[in-house]
Amino acid sequence: MKKVLGISFGRKMGNTDVMVKTALMECEKAGCQVKFLRGDDLDIKPCTGCISCVVGMTTGRGKGGCPVKDDFHILDEALMECDAVIVGSPTYVLSPTGKFKVVCDRIGPSHDITFRKATYEEGLAAGKPADQLPDPRSFKKRVGALISVGGAMTKNWLAFMLPTMYEFTMSMGIDVVDMHEYHGAMACEHVLGNGTQMERMRTMGKNIAEALAAETEEERTRWRGEEQGVCPVCHCNMLTVSEDGAHVECPVCGISGEASMQDGKLKVNFSEAQQKRSRLHWDGKLEHSTEIKTQAVGPGQIPDLAERKKAYQGYAEQDW
Repeated sequence: MKKVLGISFGRKMGNTDVMVKTALMECEKAGCQVKFLRGDDLDIKPCTGCISCVVGMTTGRGKGGCPVKDDFHILDEALMECDAVIVGSPTYVLSPTGKFKVVCDRIGPSHDITFRKATYEEGLAAGKPADQLPDPRSFKKRVGALISVGGAMTKNWLAFMLPTMYEFTMSMGIDVVDMHEYHGAMACEHVLGNGTQMERMRTMGKNIAEALAAETEEERTRWRGEEQGVCPVCHCNMLTVSEDGAHVECPVCGISGEASMQDGKLKVNFSEAQQKRSRLHWDGKLEHSTEIKTQAVGPGQIPDLAERKKAYQGYAEQDW
């Protein structure tokens, strides 16, 4: 039986909670086992930036674990167990909640499948016992769906929502097959009174169940969302201008394309080569992890670093 995890970063029984649960209910009807977690119910502390997770994996001395002691292990175990995840967040100033970002920072490099895969394979070759290796469930092929909820009647007040929500799925290589943005939520007392949105969540649940039942990789990862977006990989509409000013880039995927106007509409062509190196795909993630492994320097490069830091110790940290 396939397992589907739903995670809400909204208020208890608020719009986000109910939308995630509605999608889960459809998954359950399709024969899936479901589980729901609420971000605010978990005591998950911010990442400290100690990078022990990455250093442990790149040196072979660790398996990507985090030294911070809190409830992250509850979320981690649920993620390792699931075959699909549905993540929802309300909009707080254009973006997902702070708790959502805290969780993404903790998942980040510690769960990057390229780091974990290399550490796992190298450890096996060296004869290390299983308990000293990354969890093999990390490499399970999963699908996902993203839900953003915003009160604003103008859609661009949710502009950073869905692009940012890819931070949750990116490192783990979860294939997002559907996403939905509910804006204008303040015009309805509760989403339970909005039949269109409720039906969309039922469709999302069905889309996840169909992806889990797919018999081919192409069908499993097929995009099932209603909007295609400008980027053919992440299906978001956000673009940035390249450093040289000659191209546009998808900030989610980190790939560049050629922009043109066709019939009065902006069109962007992303080559197959660029799409392949999206950071949502293995090649793109491997490009980044290789960059870290080959170019990041360790301690001791600046012999008098401790002395240089003295002028900054406690500087301006007193009360006004």
